[in-house]
Amino acid sequence: MDLDLAQVRAFVSTTEHRHFGHAAEDLSITQQALSKRIARLEEALGERLLERGGQGGRGVELTAAGERFLAPARALLAAGAAAVTAVRGTVRPLRLDVWGHLFAPLRTVRQGLDGPTPLAVEIGHGRDLPSVAGALLREEADAGFGRYHALGDRRDEALAHRLVRLEPVDVILGPEHPLAGADALRPAQLRGGRLLLPAALERLEFLQRFAERFEVDGTLLPEPNLGAEHLLAQLRDSPDGFALLPADVPLPEGTAAAGLRAVPLVGPTPLYAWSLSWPRRAAHPAVATLLRGFAEVGRRNRWLEYGPERDWLPEAERAELTGSR
Repeated sequence: MDLDLAQVRAFVSTTEHRHFGHAAEDLSITQQALSKRIARLEEALGERLLERGGQGGRGVELTAAGERFLAPARALLAAGAAAVTAVRGTVRPLRLDVWGHLFAPLRTVRQGLDGPTPLAVEIGHGRDLPSVAGALLREEADAGFGRYHALGDRRDEALAHRLVRLEPVDVILGPEHPLAGADALRPAQLRGGRLLLPAALERLEFLQRFAERFEVDGTLLPEPNLGAEHLLAQLRDSPDGFALLPADVPLPEGTAAAGLRAVPLVGPTPLYAWSLSWPRRAAHPAVATLLRGFAEVGRRNRWLEYGPERDWLPEAERAELTGSR
């Protein structure tokens, strides 16, 4: 039997999104074209792979046959990408997708790339970790950089990741905030304030863990996420709101940041964890080189220093760092 890789890719993308509309958007095809590809694949295999239903008829669940087919399907896509690379005779640039743009991930990426071994890298911008994980498993990206966390589905089994940096987090306060004059603050002092959110809290996993641990309330901005300057402009006019940013993220110049203060958090200091992730089955050769670059700059700058009596990390990162899993 000859399998059509476009049909296989349609199936894999749909299983990752569990939604026909989102999968079609991700593949830049119509939902009708996506459905046709999957129907032809099911016809060729003689088995139903997906059960339609839920979410307005666009949601999907894997059948037993679909569960069995998923891992080999991903392997087929990886083999196809490897075959193209072999024919071309050269190693293509590393396709690196980043996410968490509010926290400026490229600051850290640039330092990791500034090593003795030059790397050809193409930077892509993912919406969040789930979207980047999908791109990695479809071989549309070779590595991802941002804050890694459990996804709650079987995609975790197909991805590897390594923690490369722990960055202290500051609280950003407007000029009218009652704590704006402090030289340092404890996270407990923020209780009762409003953590301003550019997106729903469940999409901002680090902020969600912080809010749970230190008992603060999140307030979603009424407008869509329009970037750091928009968030800071809203914060400037909020007498009881605050935002969290890694300490090395520079506040933008201009009126949006006028009067804002970045105040260090202590007792404990929250740490934001940056990680590199990649597919286990088919790691691009440049992944190892980039990891070495991160390790070298990390040693010089003590990026992975963590003191449990001094710092706070969400449980998953703490377990990863201390090897207590």
